Amino acid sequence: MVMKTMRKSYWVAAVALVIFLFMYLALFSSVFDLQLIRSLSLSQGVSSIGTLQQTWESRLIKQAPQMMVSATITCYRSHTNYDVCSINGSCNLDPRTGTITLMDQTLATSAPIVEKIRPYPRKTDQWIMSKIKELTLTSDRLDLTRSCDITHDSPAIVFSAGGYTGNIYHDFIDGFIPLFITAKTVFPDRDFILVVVNHKKWWMPKYMDVLGAFSKHKTILLDEGNASITHCFTSAIVGLISHEPMTIDPTRIPNSKSLVDFHNFLDKAFNTNLSTLKLHKPRLILVSRYGNIGRVMLNEKEVKEMLEEVGFEVITFRPSKTTSLREAYKLVKSSHGMVGVHGAALTHLLFLRPGSVLVQIVPVGLGWVAKTCFESPAKAMKLEYVEYLVNVEESSLVEKYSRDDLVLKDPIAFRGMDWNSTKMNVYLKEQDVRLDVNRFREHMNQAYKKAKSFMCMNC
Repeated sequence: MVMKTMRKSYWVAAVALVIFLFMYLALFSSVFDLQLIRSLSLSQGVSSIGTLQQTWESRLIKQAPQMMVSATITCYRSHTNYDVCSINGSCNLDPRTGTITLMDQTLATSAPIVEKIRPYPRKTDQWIMSKIKELTLTSDRLDLTRSCDITHDSPAIVFSAGGYTGNIYHDFIDGFIPLFITAKTVFPDRDFILVVVNHKKWWMPKYMDVLGAFSKHKTILLDEGNASITHCFTSAIVGLISHEPMTIDPTRIPNSKSLVDFHNFLDKAFNTNLSTLKLHKPRLILVSRYGNIGRVMLNEKEVKEMLEEVGFEVITFRPSKTTSLREAYKLVKSSHGMVGVHGAALTHLLFLRPGSVLVQIVPVGLGWVAKTCFESPAKAMKLEYVEYLVNVEESSLVEKYSRDDLVLKDPIAFRGMDWNSTKMNVYLKEQDVRLDVNRFREHMNQAYKKAKSFMCMNC
């Protein structure tokens, strides 16, 4: 009897040990993001961060209390792509100097803290980062005489709309997707104020609906010519958290948000109603590239005729910098599929309803980048994904290079480890495509069946 009891005790202990190890490993895998979350959650402005996040933090604190951070200005600089700083307490923003000052009585006898940051999530790109406004974060003793023209009762998120802004792909992967990640990580249940540097004149009108969905407060633009008004906030986050390009990783965000949630966020921003839409054919958006920009479909008219023969209602879409985002959203959302050659305009896949179809035409040498930029996000968006790989005979590069040239024979070997602008331009700028319509038809027949099924499900 004693032996049975001992064996049972050993068995229970072994099971407990396995469970403990599993929980420890799961906890360890989250430390990277939790360190950041915790460092951004010390102030009154970042304290209500959601039940799940608090659970994660309490687990981490019990396991590793030595990792607690107590700085009043905390900067996280370990990530490859971004820096982000937290100012934990009342702070004063002076737009004229680009300085945000933490005001705290406890700092009266302490040396001032000084941190510098360029709030754009591409910190390894030295060329573009040199064009991003550098902000100074500092501390000072509480000074009731310090000027504060406007006092806000909310925290701020400060970021740059400069860099590669103007290319819609970068507008989202360097701007709005990281902003969504940051907001849902740090302020999931709280109002905040957007503070923007390096904006361009067209940027605010184009993205007003999106900005309005993030915050009910008026966006503060630091680069306005008359921006001399000082602002005070309860706290501030400076910089944006980003995951991989065009990615929201649910395992790295406390409330498990994804690209589908980001699509739903955009849907709320544009409030597009499709209840009156009555279509007899699946609607297909044909994204058209034009001009001397590379990757132009040279026989687009012939391809469009084929798509109509397959059974689609085809709408040609030629977006530009001046295209209304609201109208673009309404058009794409009303469709059952989208097709186009790999390029920034396929970023509009974010506007497609989950379940609809994305067909990406992949020119020679661009398979790896096509996967990263649009295939993986399309699948994360729960879209039906169809890929058409362009043959050498369909590429205009065959007119410029010998078939034995590495450019055509082995693009991976040609690219090597150095994906520089010269090599990149061969495939992105020099190359146009003339599709084999009959071969492409086979792929579009497959896409039609998926789009038709999606249309019937949403009748």
